[in-house]
Amino acid sequence: MRVWRAILIACALVTGAAQLLTPRTYPPPRLGPQQQVVTANPKIGVHLRLSGTEDEALLQRELSQVREMGAAWVVDLFPWAYVQPRGRRSFDWRGADLLVAHARRQGLQIIARLDIVPAWARPRRSTDRFLDPPHYDDFARYAAAFAARYRDQVPMIVIWNEPNLVFEWGSRPPDPQAYAALLKRVYPAVKQANPTMLIAAGALSPGADVPGTRMDDLAYLRAMLDAGAPFDVLAVHAYGAQAPADEPPHPDRVNFRRVEVYRDLLRARGLAQPLVITEGGWNDHPRWHGAVSPADRLRWTVDAYRLAAAWDDVMAVCLWQFRGPITHTYHDNYNFVAADGTPKAIYWAVQAYARAGVP
Repeated sequence: MRVWRAILIACALVTGAAQLLTPRTYPPPRLGPQQQVVTANPKIGVHLRLSGTEDEALLQRELSQVREMGAAWVVDLFPWAYVQPRGRRSFDWRGADLLVAHARRQGLQIIARLDIVPAWARPRRSTDRFLDPPHYDDFARYAAAFAARYRDQVPMIVIWNEPNLVFEWGSRPPDPQAYAALLKRVYPAVKQANPTMLIAAGALSPGADVPGTRMDDLAYLRAMLDAGAPFDVLAVHAYGAQAPADEPPHPDRVNFRRVEVYRDLLRARGLAQPLVITEGGWNDHPRWHGAVSPADRLRWTVDAYRLAAAWDDVMAVCLWQFRGPITHTYHDNYNFVAADGTPKAIYWAVQAYARAGVP
């Protein structure tokens, strides 16, 4: 009896291991004809919230709307936890494959944000933003596998998001030296897998110290640079707050042109990396204290895209957000289209700007 029990347990283990390690197979994506973005400003972009969806009708509908608005760039999250939920030796690329395939079919350039830690790679009862040094190499292997899989399809990856926030750094004090150490693991692994992949340092939450919430973005960036963080591009979050897009930059101001403060900090260090805006914009919620009027949002958003067109070292401007889930809070008023896909006024304003002067 003991022999048979041991045989049954061994068979179960072998079967489980085979299921864990065998790649899942899927039908090919259902793609329409190849499209091309027609726009007067090829830097126009938006941040998506499509990661993980396998609804191809939704992907095609939303990404075609993005193209028709005149945007050429999109940012979206490609969570590590979605691709390797079961362990370091298994991959599930279905959601990522569909998003990449449909975005490319619409003629869009993709910036992929990589973060979100699977449960197996972090301590119990920690948040999904908690990544500690023993798992830096695991994350680097995921980033390298992503870069290799989407060679010639995805031009840029962003490593982490707003690491100067307590929440985004796993409910721990932000640590620019630790983030620099993470980049030192990721950068060579990705370059070995795909030498042409651009690696962007994660955009920082703009603004001064807020105890228990945020480390000052400029202090964080200086410390990260002092620690020798390697990157090809600096990602930036360029929220306008309640100021016009053309309000002059200043280290003590959070506004759209804070991009220039980051640029000046890099140049003062003798660094020439370009920048990319992966979030930004204005909010027009009627009852939120940080919002602006709908008319101001329309004008300032178009002005932001127009300003960035003249910035030679800014690669793209991907504002937050094209469409998000309904929250019944002020967050809904960052959207370019409603939750059901109905375009808002901001969508038509950007489209009119993008089409101006286009035959």
